[in-house]
Amino acid sequence: MRKAKIWVAATIACAGLAACGQTVGEQALVGGATGIGAAAVTNGNVGTGALVGAAANVAYCQTNPGACQ
Repeated sequence: MRKAKIWVAATIACAGLAACGQTVGEQALVGGATGIGAAAVTNGNVGTGALVGAAANVAYCQTNPGACQ
């Protein structure tokens, strides 16, 4: 059961991060939503998931702008 939750969380994270957003605000919202979803599936802290997801997505999109259009 734990492996299934990890796979679901990984899938949510990949899907969310694949849709970066055009602005920094959109990137933070998409990443935050992805982090909340992953945290909820894995019974983690959704606040922390939102912060980590938002930061990760903004960092990725700012580093790789061609991948986020």
